[in-house]
Amino acid sequence: MTATPHTPHTPSAAAPVTSAVSAPPAIPVTVPATAVTTTASAAASAAASASATPPAPSGGVLHEPVIAWFDEHARDLPWRRPEAGPWGVMVSEFMLQQTPVSRVLPVYEQWLARWPRPADLAKEPPGEAVRAWGRLGYPRRALRLHGAAVAITERHGGDVPTDHAQLLALPGIGEYTAAAVASFAYGQRHAVLDTNVRRVLARAVTGVQYPPNATTAAERRLARALLPEDERTASRWAAASMELGALVCTAKNETCHRCPIADRCSWHLAGKPAHDGPARRGQTYAGTDRQVRGKLLAVLREAVAPVPQAVLDRVWDEPVQRARALDGLVSDGLVEPLPGGLYRLPLT
Repeated sequence: MTATPHTPHTPSAAAPVTSAVSAPPAIPVTVPATAVTTTASAAASAAASASATPPAPSGGVLHEPVIAWFDEHARDLPWRRPEAGPWGVMVSEFMLQQTPVSRVLPVYEQWLARWPRPADLAKEPPGEAVRAWGRLGYPRRALRLHGAAVAITERHGGDVPTDHAQLLALPGIGEYTAAAVASFAYGQRHAVLDTNVRRVLARAVTGVQYPPNATTAAERRLARALLPEDERTASRWAAASMELGALVCTAKNETCHRCPIADRCSWHLAGKPAHDGPARRGQTYAGTDRQVRGKLLAVLREAVAPVPQAVLDRVWDEPVQRARALDGLVSDGLVEPLPGGLYRLPLT
């Protein structure tokens, strides 16, 4: 996924145009001295400003120090070990989306102990994936991971495919997850753009504090343009830049004195200008439908038999919000309604 830099056409000098009509005599124009002074001052100011702005670093000057830093400071995480295999990498990528490592670790280890291969998970009803997901949040990811395991078993003989296009064709797999699995599990050359990498590139190359709220085409082009040509180096760069964003170039309280590229980071060299884009608001949880959904699912995960509506009614006092949350869980396929006002985790 390499980006071809756009080379603008350089127009050749145009031939002088002659006219059969003689030009009128030139009219002398007197330019006020103040205008000349103002124009010269503006030009000098623009030149000074341009010279004060450091050029954006190229990929070549970023790769080596970031990868060297990663080799020394990378966390020893189970999905980075050789024994994790492609399935372990895929499971981790599903779990780590919008969830911190500390919360993922125990669930990841339990998951792989129970379902060490995609086929093991595919044999189970989807509700068991939701149950094992526990309190990781965003439980639709559990259904998607179960769907991916079924597809891997049926289409690929139980082996996580190596081809990026085949990964992307799996249910629940988007561009990021396909690129991450191809890169981290198989050492392929792909731009892996998560929130941490986007923040590193925004600061180091673009010179702004934060990337846009949603990934843009320009960010994808930049990430592809910065990829090392060598596959192994590109894979290590993907992991290293992600770790740098997670540990050093963090969203808040960044530690630039620990950064291996602080001396070439556009944002740092410009004096770390403050974010001037749309306000960035943290996600709230208390009192939201997400909280109600979580409480309802917690009851259903602990149950060994279908749960009556009356039991679910006890988890939240506000009836309209509670009903809306339960309806949403049913619509998302996370809860299965049964006759007689009973509910359970899905079996199909």
